[in-house]
Amino acid sequence: MSRPHFKLGTKIAILSFFLVLLSVFLVGVIFVNFISHKMEQEIGYRAMAIARTVAQLREVQENLSKAEGSKVIQPLAERIRIATGVEYIVIFNMERIRYSHPYLDRIGTPFNDGDEGPSLKRKEYLSQAVGVMGPSVRAFEPVLADEGTRQVGVVAVGIIVPTIRGIISTLRIQLYSSLLVGLALGILGSFYLARNIKKNMFYLEPNEIARMLEERVAIFQAMDEGVVALDIENRITVSNKKACRIAGISPNDNIIGLHLNDLEVFRVLIDLLETRDPSETTELLLNQTWVLINFLPVRVKDQVVGQVITIKDKTEVRKMAEELTGVRAFIEALRVQNHESLNKLHTIAGLIQLNKAQEAMDYVYKVTEEQQEVTRFLSQNIKDSSVAGLLLGKYNRGKELKVEVYFDQDSNLGELPENLESNIVTLILGNLLENAMEAVVGRELCEVHCRIKQEETELIISVEDTGEGIPSENLLKVFQWGFSTKGTENRGIGLALVKQTVERLDGTIELESGNWGTRFGIKIPLKSSKLL
Repeated sequence: MSRPHFKLGTKIAILSFFLVLLSVFLVGVIFVNFISHKMEQEIGYRAMAIARTVAQLREVQENLSKAEGSKVIQPLAERIRIATGVEYIVIFNMERIRYSHPYLDRIGTPFNDGDEGPSLKRKEYLSQAVGVMGPSVRAFEPVLADEGTRQVGVVAVGIIVPTIRGIISTLRIQLYSSLLVGLALGILGSFYLARNIKKNMFYLEPNEIARMLEERVAIFQAMDEGVVALDIENRITVSNKKACRIAGISPNDNIIGLHLNDLEVFRVLIDLLETRDPSETTELLLNQTWVLINFLPVRVKDQVVGQVITIKDKTEVRKMAEELTGVRAFIEALRVQNHESLNKLHTIAGLIQLNKAQEAMDYVYKVTEEQQEVTRFLSQNIKDSSVAGLLLGKYNRGKELKVEVYFDQDSNLGELPENLESNIVTLILGNLLENAMEAVVGRELCEVHCRIKQEETELIISVEDTGEGIPSENLLKVFQWGFSTKGTENRGIGLALVKQTVERLDGTIELESGNWGTRFGIKIPLKSSKLL
């Protein structure tokens, strides 16, 4: 049998009826919460008065710092607790060690409920907590010795808060009166709802709203990046097909409503949700695929109600980045080449104008011979054209900056393994050489030494400069994302990328620095299963 389809007017009537019930319920809740709040205030004042009295007792002040002080403090606190009718009196020292507690087995154990911090800084206050005896109001009062000049501990007094059932039975007549008022308001609200329901629906019929929803879901599924939406408890509320494909989840599997811990592939995201900055892009291995993860908080009326996780396949992102990087590198190489050529032409023209033709010829021969020697060395020893081109470009860049770039004569690089792309080697070398040249610009000795050695089982890269060195306090910081001593924006990225790349390849980085300069040594195993 098909389900009955109610008209919009019938639905409005049903909604109005439930609105009345909801209004009555809300009035009751508000009334009870108001009374509960007042009672909690009175209980708090009482607890604070008892805590102040206990904190001023000489026996407490003198014995709280003693190892056997609990033998004096515990009986005293218990007598006061029984006389005042409070649920518990807990006294602990500045190391949070309990000297009194209703349960004897907790004496001598640390007080780590999480809300005691301000009390250890001479602050008195009230706190609400749920303990082994139920919800309670707790008063924290610092214990001051030596006429209030030295804090030796804290007194915590707790009183159980009455339950809602107890409040209702006590205030039955007042509650019924409030419910009647709430019912009247609810009826008025139902009439208002019936009159304005069409306006609240933007003058759309339910079938039109359903069609709009279907269109938006289709757009969401067509997005070219994975998207997973979570509620405040990290349960999946929405996911598109791209996210399922990257995670290796069958499109037929219904994952809506599942917690991230219920799916093994997503468990790694739990720690990231708690520790990473939401604005930070995180790289990780998900279902044997390197991806870039972003977390975006979902806010409704300034309250976080969930998270949206975007998942991008790093392979696709890297392809676009490589295209952009290749164009930028080509432009930079042309700029350097043009600048260096102009300098050489100006030098030759000046020598000719000074009628020093022989010196001009010697200069042309020297420049040509030097460039040819470097080019010949790189072409013979560095078989990968991308790496050789990078090294030649950095050599010319050094000439422009008046930095001497030397390549170790035993450097060699053959054909790279299929699973080690040349762009990875150029990324490492490019960042290290650029940093090294920046470190020596303007110094008396401006030299950068580079060595790249391909052995049977590993690739060795060494870049050394004659700069002023890295301060010892910054040696562990230079690999942090965004850390830079240059004081400008968009810095502190190169070495962080180098470190991420080398660690992903199971490689190692050695950093040596002193007043003689800085040396980076990198070793990458050539047979690692993690090479990209």
